Amino acid sequence: MSEASKRVAVVTGAGTGIGRAAALALLGDGWNVVLAGRRPEPLHEVVASSGAGARALAVPTDVTEPAEVAAMFERAVQAFGRVDLLFNNAGKSLSVPLEDMTPEQWKSVVDVNLNGMFYCLQGAFRVMKAQKPQGGRIINNGSISAYAPRPHSIAYTATKHAVTGLTKTAALDGRAYDIAVGQIDIGNAVTELAARMAKGVPQANGTIAAEPMMDVGIVGRSVLYMANLPPEANVLFHTVMAAKMPFVGRG
Repeated sequence: MSEASKRVAVVTGAGTGIGRAAALALLGDGWNVVLAGRRPEPLHEVVASSGAGARALAVPTDVTEPAEVAAMFERAVQAFGRVDLLFNNAGKSLSVPLEDMTPEQWKSVVDVNLNGMFYCLQGAFRVMKAQKPQGGRIINNGSISAYAPRPHSIAYTATKHAVTGLTKTAALDGRAYDIAVGQIDIGNAVTELAARMAKGVPQANGTIAAEPMMDVGIVGRSVLYMANLPPEANVLFHTVMAAKMPFVGRG
């Protein structure tokens, strides 16, 4: 067996978009991949389209439920023996003026983007700390919103800023157990979630403008690059974005 075929990855939000692209990139490189997500149908479609056979395992999981997260990691270990990588990707977006946002809307974003990400991070730590050989790698999906907000994005932006705190703290706490933790911050990849960017979205100056996009497969390759680093190296923050999107400078 190749070294890649012995390695085991867990990808959350794996049924669509960035998670799908990352899962396919890892499977294409020979990894064993546990695909987690709320809806079973998209997960099974990715498994079938990958052609990876038994190396791909769909485990429907709601990351906002700690018991389901724990069961998913237990299933991963049962199936493949260990977990070498978590791509902590599941997320939820919401565009609502802050003065109009309901408590339920706020909590729904926090529950996925912050609480769910913590539950998965914690689950991966527990497995990676206990397994032999000890250690592994965790890649959190931040966002360019971890640095700069869009209009009407307070819940999403606040949780993505919080992901940066999770990444930094987990990277520190993981040193003792050979767990490397990094973050990928993505701007304008073509997914169902981001499709509206190409049609026109609010800008900081109050205008509506279409924004440049990039193929989501580029993100999959970025995740694969981070995943394949040797244990002594870590990318703490990696930004991959459409080259001409309004982010740096004045727009």
